[in-house]
Amino acid sequence: MLRALWQWFNGQAYLLLATTTLFWGGNGVAGRLAVGEISPMVLVALRWIIVVAIMLPLVGRQVTEAWPKLKAKGWLIVAMGTCGFTAFNALFYGAAHYTSAVNLTIFQGAIPVLVLIGAVLFFRSRVGPLQILGMAVTIVGVIVVSVRGDLAVLRALGINFGDGLMLIACVFYAGYTLGLRQRPAVPGLVFFAGLAIVAFLTSLPLVAAEIASGKAQWPTLTGWAVLLYVALFPSLLSQIFFIRGVELIGPARAGLFVNLVPVFGALLAVVLLGEPFAIYHAIGLVMVLGGIWLAERRA
Repeated sequence: MLRALWQWFNGQAYLLLATTTLFWGGNGVAGRLAVGEISPMVLVALRWIIVVAIMLPLVGRQVTEAWPKLKAKGWLIVAMGTCGFTAFNALFYGAAHYTSAVNLTIFQGAIPVLVLIGAVLFFRSRVGPLQILGMAVTIVGVIVVSVRGDLAVLRALGINFGDGLMLIACVFYAGYTLGLRQRPAVPGLVFFAGLAIVAFLTSLPLVAAEIASGKAQWPTLTGWAVLLYVALFPSLLSQIFFIRGVELIGPARAGLFVNLVPVFGALLAVVLLGEPFAIYHAIGLVMVLGGIWLAERRA
């Protein structure tokens, strides 16, 4: 029964991708719940220890067989694992100490547009008027949320520190996404395993620095629950589901589902954390999603 259910689920691209973005949206809630329960760098490092411990028994032999291809693109894998997995998550969980889960997830809606900007700057991709308009609308939407709908804050440049960290994190993840264009020709899970190993290794200096500063906090019972969620769902299952979704409908169509992350994240933050959903959140969310929709149109 379970096997038949899994085979059915594994063929449903839309359900796979919607579940993926639901888990990613829940990461913002997990980041807020982690505050006071586990420190950011400890969370990042332990997260990737769990992922690597699960992945290596599953695809370790395939990683060994694909080693020549992985080694040929070693610099890229190191850069992508460091930027997309270590730096993004370190900044993400650090930002959770200073801003709301609603903000954390809405800002992620800017990533597709940042990717488009990077594609223009580094790959000379052509963009049409609607894509330029979409980029502008999305950026304005992010600004609306970051200044909490108060123009006086913008004039004084008093943007929340956590919001600033989150914007930097989005830039790192956009760089990781652009790097996928050059990924080695190996199975998706093998490539993900390589990135996870890099993420674990590059997180160790961050943990060491956190311990040396006396700010490290090992997980409480709630902290362990948060850790297991982020390791198993946003990190592991979401990657597997996303890879399968891309196989079924292609990267272009699958990428559209990333737009659901700020929607799910904002709703989960309101329902599970009781965070207020202000009018500027609604305006910013509509502008971010509307801008992405415009940017994805073709002239």
